[in-house]
Amino acid sequence: MPGYGNDLTRLRIALTTFFALDGFIFAGWVVRIPAVKHQTGASPSTLGLALLGVSAGAVITMMFTGRLCHRYGSPPVTVVCAVLLSLTVTLPPLTHSVAALGAVLLLFGAAYGSINVAFNSAAVDLVAALRRPIMPTFHAAFSLGGMLGAGLGGLVAGSLSPTRHLLALGIVGLLVTALTAPTLLRHEAPRPPEPTTDTRPADGVPSPAKADPRHPTTRTPARTRRLVVVFGLIALCTAYGEGALADWGALHLEQDLGASAGVAAAGYSCFALAMTIGRLTGTTLLERLGRTRTVVAGGTVAAAGMLLGSLAPALWAALVGYCIAGLGLANLFPVAVERAGALAGPSGVAIASTLGYGGMLLGPPAIGFMADWFSLPTALTSVALLAAAAAAIGLTTRRATFG
Repeated sequence: MPGYGNDLTRLRIALTTFFALDGFIFAGWVVRIPAVKHQTGASPSTLGLALLGVSAGAVITMMFTGRLCHRYGSPPVTVVCAVLLSLTVTLPPLTHSVAALGAVLLLFGAAYGSINVAFNSAAVDLVAALRRPIMPTFHAAFSLGGMLGAGLGGLVAGSLSPTRHLLALGIVGLLVTALTAPTLLRHEAPRPPEPTTDTRPADGVPSPAKADPRHPTTRTPARTRRLVVVFGLIALCTAYGEGALADWGALHLEQDLGASAGVAAAGYSCFALAMTIGRLTGTTLLERLGRTRTVVAGGTVAAAGMLLGSLAPALWAALVGYCIAGLGLANLFPVAVERAGALAGPSGVAIASTLGYGGMLLGPPAIGFMADWFSLPTALTSVALLAAAAAAIGLTTRRATFG
């Protein structure tokens, strides 16, 4: 029906807005970490412990948020979490000790992790209703929001205090939520079309579920839980690379290849921009190749790119490798989360997101330990190994996991 299609379009725009807002707020906080570090008098080690509060808060609340989405629906939980995210981002610059910073970052991380589960769950429902693999476009919006938030944050860092900057972020978040929430809450959550005999598993269109995993009384079979964990492992392999390159990519260019600080910082920007481009084109890629070939090709390309990025003796070749790795990794996480949600609803999204976030946590310290034992270039090859592992998982489990 035309009216129903218009409703789905409006819901898609609203969800895209929340993804972009999440990236915008989080990146705005990240660029003010140095100023907050100075304000609290934190050493590098104690700041690292405080920053773990973001990760801990996210991991602790993700599974709980999945249950809330089961009970109340993903759209209202998304709106509530957006409000909490906008409020808690204003708290870090109000602290004057590492302990207080860690405590407020625990709250901020809880809101950040919860909204990621909630809006990904809502997006899974919309993907199934539209019968188009549009999940990468939502994650592209997150990436674009992050790039905008980081860019604006860098511009105002010299003129605005962290307190005023993050307060402005919070106000923007509340205003955007107030304007966007009615669209998300006004319409009933979309449901997938009725199952048909032609599920077309290879074309990237979500296969109809035999039972509705979003219904709170539906028990998830053990086999389905195992498949969800498989998708979570693919998400982990992807997020490991993102976390590793965010924390160590620039250092490798500067320390091992003699890049200036500015060029080294641009290395991660190249990676992030390539991921964004990859996600913007992800729907077309999924429609043409299907999920299995997208995951296998993406993991393989990312592995090749990261081997070049970590082992190339020339700076330009390493930058090319970072770009190739970003293109390869771009759609693995969205596909993994979408399939986990299609199989088990919000709880599936929560499991895959938790494992993925665990990979992002694991990456930076694992690279650090391996760099001490071997060298940083050697340590960064672990990103290539896990990208190849994601491709192998997708290939060996293609019949069970991708329809």
